[in-house]
Amino acid sequence: MSNSLSVPETLVSLNEDNSSSAGEQFLRFQLTPDTTALLPLLQLTEVLTIPNGQIVPIAHMPLCVMGVYNWRGDILWMVDLAQLVGLTSWYQQNLNPSVYRAIVLSTPGQKTTSAHHQNQILGLVINRVEDIEVCNQQLIQSPPSSSINPRLAPFLQGYWSKANGEILVVLNGDAIITAVSK
Repeated sequence: MSNSLSVPETLVSLNEDNSSSAGEQFLRFQLTPDTTALLPLLQLTEVLTIPNGQIVPIAHMPLCVMGVYNWRGDILWMVDLAQLVGLTSWYQQNLNPSVYRAIVLSTPGQKTTSAHHQNQILGLVINRVEDIEVCNQQLIQSPPSSSINPRLAPFLQGYWSKANGEILVVLNGDAIITAVSK
């Protein structure tokens, strides 16, 4: 059983009401100890703390696929996000091996018959969850193509350079789900 933290509805509705003036809300987390990333809060369902041994490995899968996890009675594929985007994998980082930190990414799927959308979900194992950031989409900059890791490029929406000089990687949740679904 995991300890989980759902994204509060007040935060989601706050983002919808003030999106034009205040910016969009993003979950800030560490991919590696030296790489901080953002994903849009509206694409996230839950933050999980999963005890070691609860992710069941599946044979013959890509290295980034850690296995599956029983999440609310459904099977949730768990992916080492750092490994997927070409950074140091979770196993190679000096982290607490007794628990996994993960976020549940949910993006709208293809439109099915009867006008319903099938959501696609994926568990992303990360280094650490930090905070919620509010960023104006217009401040997200395209990265110079020569300076980025080619494995990271397909998952990158851009970079956000904060006023204090900190640079945050802004990821594209749809690209992550599409890549893992292949």
